[in-house]
Amino acid sequence: MTNIPETGRTTRVTIRLVVLQILVFSLLLTLGGRLWYLQIRQGDEFAAAAAGNHVQQVVQPAVRGSIVDARGVPLADNETRLVVSADRSTLMRMRDNGARVLADLAELLEMDPEEVANRVRLCNAETPQPCWNGSPYQPIPITDEATTRQALQIRERAEDFPGISAEPTAVRRYPAHFEARTAQVLGYLSPVTDEEVEEARDTDSPLLRSDQVGRSGLERTYDSWLRGKAGVTRYEVDKYGRVIGQAEGDPAAAGANLVTSIDARVQAVAEEELAQAMEEARTQRDTISGRPYEADSGAVVVMESRTGRIVAMASQPDYDPNVWVGGISADEYRRLTGEDSNNPLLNRATQGQSPPGSTFKVITSTGAVNAGYPFDGRYDCSSSYSIGSTTFRNFESRGYGPISLGQALEVSCNTVFYRIAHTEWQKDGGMNPGDDPNDWLFKAARQFNLGSPTGIDLPAEASGRVPDRQWKREYWESQKDAWCEMAKSDANDFAHRLARENCEDGWRMRAGDAVNFSIGQGDVLVTPLQMAVVYASISNGGTLWRPQVGKAVIGADGTVLEEFEPEEIGNSPATEQTIRQMKAATEDVITRGTASWRFIGWPQEQIPIHAKTGTATTEGKQSTSWLATFTDDYTIIMTISQAGTGSGASGPAVRRIYEAMYGVDEEGTIDRSAALLPAPMEELPEIDENGTIVADLSGR
Repeated sequence: MTNIPETGRTTRVTIRLVVLQILVFSLLLTLGGRLWYLQIRQGDEFAAAAAGNHVQQVVQPAVRGSIVDARGVPLADNETRLVVSADRSTLMRMRDNGARVLADLAELLEMDPEEVANRVRLCNAETPQPCWNGSPYQPIPITDEATTRQALQIRERAEDFPGISAEPTAVRRYPAHFEARTAQVLGYLSPVTDEEVEEARDTDSPLLRSDQVGRSGLERTYDSWLRGKAGVTRYEVDKYGRVIGQAEGDPAAAGANLVTSIDARVQAVAEEELAQAMEEARTQRDTISGRPYEADSGAVVVMESRTGRIVAMASQPDYDPNVWVGGISADEYRRLTGEDSNNPLLNRATQGQSPPGSTFKVITSTGAVNAGYPFDGRYDCSSSYSIGSTTFRNFESRGYGPISLGQALEVSCNTVFYRIAHTEWQKDGGMNPGDDPNDWLFKAARQFNLGSPTGIDLPAEASGRVPDRQWKREYWESQKDAWCEMAKSDANDFAHRLARENCEDGWRMRAGDAVNFSIGQGDVLVTPLQMAVVYASISNGGTLWRPQVGKAVIGADGTVLEEFEPEEIGNSPATEQTIRQMKAATEDVITRGTASWRFIGWPQEQIPIHAKTGTATTEGKQSTSWLATFTDDYTIIMTISQAGTGSGASGPAVRRIYEAMYGVDEEGTIDRSAALLPAPMEELPEIDENGTIVADLSGR
């Protein structure tokens, strides 16, 4: 056995001890560095995170501001309902996660147990509605339609319904005073999405997950004013979610109120007359097909001629906006959006587009005068006009001989405008125009602001269409591949022949395009609101006003926060003289022209009405009725799809709207005391000493 020297053994032990000491020192140094990093460098961050883990927020929704008409009558406000809510934290602490309590609650409320259970589950990407998208620490509403008896039972039997409350709460309401729904103008609310919360996080108007926001109409446009600011109460909770204290919170601030230029009484008349006109049209037969008119949709606009303010705006089919309150049911949603619904959510006054027919002729007349055609000149109103092998006819193929442009408006002669449009097309070079064609008629349409949104304070407004050379080129480029593919077929029907023609030179402005445009047919599209702006400019002497529904925003304390003044968007391309001449011609339409049979007995000397009728045709559909009218104060436009002539379908309804506004009875006698709105209302509604808008609910 070899003996290890004592000196060597000692040296090895010493080395091991040194290594061990270095290792321990390194570990202590690493631990100390990590503690320094966590406590010093990231101490504030982790402290905030820890505090967040122990503080939860409960939101008290702000009372949404009201939307009122020009006389203070509520169009959208709030009502107190008994809302039954569930405290999810309390339910989740139960052995069955509150299943028994929710089942008993469903039985008491006479609701489907599965629906009640689903309402308290938290929303995520995989969870379908219904579910809760707000904080799990605040009461989750189950229903806002509880009866007083049900609420009392919940309170008296608190031991049977732990975590369940029944409290009076402000809920949105659309009261429809005077039976004026104003549905598409008002819009509706729905819960905010997580994406919207994130997008609004750093804005002046942040959103909370429990918020409801406007989805259409005024509710959407003025949402940031109406919504107010939700209150927040902060609770300290332990790791099990139990509340252990209350921290400082922020009180809720009620939303501001929106005063509109709508008159609920006139709105009710407009809605009723539009619906009645459509119903009456369905009893009449189309002279071409022999079928009853479908009259499937329509719109009416009543606008102040000198300001652009909207007095009434109705669209058919419509709906009751109250169906959205408290969450829309699946059946109601399908009824409003299904294939057979005919789009009642669509505001056809601002979003419905169609050819305007002969109401467009005031625009063509303006373009013709600007091109050098005297308004009082003589133009041949023959029964038809031929271009090559194509014949374009007057309505009912009637001719009137040489007449002026004013008379052409009065009797709605197509061939006068056909000739002017064809002549101008030829002057501009026909199929091979020069570098800068005059295009007087197309320019007039653009100068009347057609082809562009009016800028009304309602969302998703349609722009219409002016099918000028630029549009022809852009449309051809988007469609040429499809046309050229279709052109390869040997088929020889109209569609394939047209495809072959368009494939080759569909970008060219043809003579037929020009003459159809001149009478508001072909590819031209307008909205009723756009035509209201055009005719209001004739009424007021040449100013194009931006249509406006909102009139003022008034705070919850009665302070006027902002007033919206009328805004000019341009000037009419018609000269003062042309406007005077068109006024005289459109008055002749009422007294002896195409609308005269509908206004027999009207007190024309006291309240002059001007009008232009229109009957627009679309391939595969019955003709659409258009009637454009104005007085010194108001412009009224009505259109009904697939309902026949302008005066035939829309005439009586428009007359009755004027009768209600000016207080005229069926015999033509004026009773000022019965007039709803003989002149535009300039003042804001009265505000009492408490800051409350006073509603004038006096009848018609």
